[in-house]
Amino acid sequence: MLLHKSAFGAVKKLRGVVVNKFLAKDKVIYSFDPVMEPVISIDQCEILTIETMDCFANQIQGVSDSFESFDWSRVNPATGPVYIRGVKAGDIVRVDILRIEIADRALMVTIPGAGALAEHIVDAERTFLKKEGDMLILDTERGPLDIPINPMVGVIGMAPKNKHVPTGTPEEHGGNMDCRLITEGSSIYFRAEVDGGLFACGDLHAVMGDGEVLICGAEVPGEVTMRAQVVDVPELPTPLVENAGLYATIASAETLDEASKLATDMMLSFLTQTVGFSVNDAGRLMSLVGNLRTCQIVDPLLTARFEFPKWALSELGFTHIGKGDSVC
Repeated sequence: MLLHKSAFGAVKKLRGVVVNKFLAKDKVIYSFDPVMEPVISIDQCEILTIETMDCFANQIQGVSDSFESFDWSRVNPATGPVYIRGVKAGDIVRVDILRIEIADRALMVTIPGAGALAEHIVDAERTFLKKEGDMLILDTERGPLDIPINPMVGVIGMAPKNKHVPTGTPEEHGGNMDCRLITEGSSIYFRAEVDGGLFACGDLHAVMGDGEVLICGAEVPGEVTMRAQVVDVPELPTPLVENAGLYATIASAETLDEASKLATDMMLSFLTQTVGFSVNDAGRLMSLVGNLRTCQIVDPLLTARFEFPKWALSELGFTHIGKGDSVC
């Protein structure tokens, strides 16, 4: 097993994963753009570990750090871009999240005027949460609370075509979707808009609830180990997340109503075009066992997802996306 330098100091092994390449956190973007110059190239199925900063570019290191000196242009950095050899514009690319490792301390902030609780927040505050084993410790006025960690990737995507999109904004290319399903063991499907895809990710959370209503989760630097490959499913709606138990279509729009409608329509497309159900069968199943949920309501565009369980598809004869001829 190949050794690599961890963001957290020591040379170490990644459990069960042979890492081919390592990309350090100093190679970052603040917008997804088709003319970005890649900072690293990988082959399909080659395993890459990407080091990330937190969503504040690691600028806040103590509770006394002032927002007055904070550089707001350095928010939501994504490490990359990564050129994936063999990816052509129009291809569907599956990105497998093999492992997420996070630092031992996470950060939350309250900012007057920001987030879904904007009118209620009076005082700016920085709160650090310590990671102990599989728990994150939040100190409250009533004492500490142990919260199970669930590390996830907030910003992840590929370059859009013919425009640039800030990394803080989610759109069809991915971006700041803040979907808590994007965690270790999940796969995310994107449609490449440019050759090579130009992939980047960042904005890790040790844990985050749906909605991200305070405007942040437990923000944390860390490392994401991933691989990517083209899959032959040209009709697949994207972005789409797959994990052990479900598929989820993700959509972003100016209102949550619009995002919800888009995510629902995308799931209908997945069930009819990819799985092969009739519209009426798909609709009945979506109403019975599907779930429409919120990812986040605090970014420039709001994000919703529609989840559909794999068990129902398996019972009806659908087992996987594509032809089952995965290279990786």
